[in-house]
Amino acid sequence: MSSLSVGYFCMEMGIENEMPTYAGGLGVLAGDMLASCADLDVAVIGVTLIHRKGYFKQRFDQSGWQFEEGEEWNPFEKLALLPHEVSISILGRSVRIRAWLYKMKGVKGNLNPVIFLDTDVEGNTDEDRHITDKLYAGDARHRLIQEAVLGIGGMRILEKIGATNIQKFHMNEGHSALLTIELYRMYGSCDEPVQEVRRRSVFTTHTPVAAGHDQFDEGLVNEVLGSSYIPNSIKQMVFEGGGLNMTRLGLNFSQYVNGVAKKHGEVTRQLFPGYQIESITNGVHAARWAAEPFARLYDKYLPGWRIDPYNLRYALSIPLEELWRTHEEAKGEMISYINQRYGVVMNKDVFTIGFARRATAYKRGNMLFSDIERLLRIAERSKGIQIIYAGKAHPNDNDGKLLIQQIIDNMRKVGHKITCVYVEDYDMEIAKRIVAGVDLWLNTPTRPQEASGTSGMKAALNGVPHFSVLDGWWLEGHIEGVTGWSIGPHPERAEMNNPDPEDIEDLYTKLEYVIIPRYENERDQWIKTMRQAISINGSFFNTHRMVEQYVLGAYFK
Repeated sequence: MSSLSVGYFCMEMGIENEMPTYAGGLGVLAGDMLASCADLDVAVIGVTLIHRKGYFKQRFDQSGWQFEEGEEWNPFEKLALLPHEVSISILGRSVRIRAWLYKMKGVKGNLNPVIFLDTDVEGNTDEDRHITDKLYAGDARHRLIQEAVLGIGGMRILEKIGATNIQKFHMNEGHSALLTIELYRMYGSCDEPVQEVRRRSVFTTHTPVAAGHDQFDEGLVNEVLGSSYIPNSIKQMVFEGGGLNMTRLGLNFSQYVNGVAKKHGEVTRQLFPGYQIESITNGVHAARWAAEPFARLYDKYLPGWRIDPYNLRYALSIPLEELWRTHEEAKGEMISYINQRYGVVMNKDVFTIGFARRATAYKRGNMLFSDIERLLRIAERSKGIQIIYAGKAHPNDNDGKLLIQQIIDNMRKVGHKITCVYVEDYDMEIAKRIVAGVDLWLNTPTRPQEASGTSGMKAALNGVPHFSVLDGWWLEGHIEGVTGWSIGPHPERAEMNNPDPEDIEDLYTKLEYVIIPRYENERDQWIKTMRQAISINGSFFNTHRMVEQYVLGAYFK
């Protein structure tokens, strides 16, 4: 462990589909990032919580209302229990934390460790044994306790297992920002301890709205951590504004800070003026997200793409007919899976739209169904439309659950002419099928609330054009009619008070008069768009490029 140089902390990590230690994009991104680090021989150790009871299994009642079922997994099937334990003080009690090890294997055989922290330890109280059970569950007090286990416990575990030469500690979101306090306590005897902490800290924010940043009252912090844990010399910095804002904590104690797309960097600088905030646009792990038919195609025409995804730039040399056959194979596999699982009759020859992401209000998932009569007319005037949706709402987000219910209700209303499915219990395996199997990837976020978004990158990697509002990564990857299409005006011209009418009109107009006609009547042009999506976006929006930018800009500069 002594050779490791970067500690990568994140509350969730999508490592394997069978390990429910992730809720959505943040965790999947972390898993992709760590996979690329292993591929590129970047010596990184990941740190997260074990989440023994996962996030939740999504189920729907007859009305389309989401309800949750538990999901437990056995760490012994995937991880090795390490003999090391540490303890931290929580609510005046000594809470013991143990560590489990996962080995992330790179494409050339390199192994990077990922540590999973676990409080289900004999000697802890029943309450404390459940701290690391569920992801994003409980009230503010429980969240702060989990974040203390991640930030403080994670730092102590690293020292215990001998990972003592780490040069940089990378915090993904504010959940792990308490590690900066632990670092300060370690370097308190230095001449300039704050500068020493900042020199070693990297902070990435993934949240473009103020309400999304964790904030805890000073009284709660003192209750949970103890009034003496945070040194008096930095209390003013820590409790800036009267409480503990985990994002500000990361900002104040990090030398390098970044957002996750160029636009998100701008938005974050507006949210937190006075800080130097860079941007490194997110990506996806090419080999993890290329469906098997596409992986075989790339192996044939683009050797080396797994080691260096920039080779996807040469996808323009792939014959159109072979690319189309590959798409038909991926689409056929997805259609068979959907038909078998849901008892529907989807047709692989019908134009299919995909939309899969977290169900929350700003994603505007119901936009496609805003004018049902017009959607039906578009289906009637073409050779047909099929629609596939997926995505979970947070258990406490009733607005998100209502959104799903409305989408399912609208699907039933158009079901006599448009075959629709809302795929239950969205996970990485389902995502991989859908992003490769649909014909068009749809995204309708409210500007500028999409920090980055990565599902469209996964679609592009599999030759699926993107149809999206210009926000997040799409502001960088969009070339109209070349890599996909935009919805609504450019953000500089958008009426931010109520962008819906213009966006809705543009969505339907382009779908009816531009996108579907190209798919049905200009097949070669459509396949060229697919090929350009791979070449232009697949080659750039990947985590290999992203890791290289972190290495050059944040880790070792």
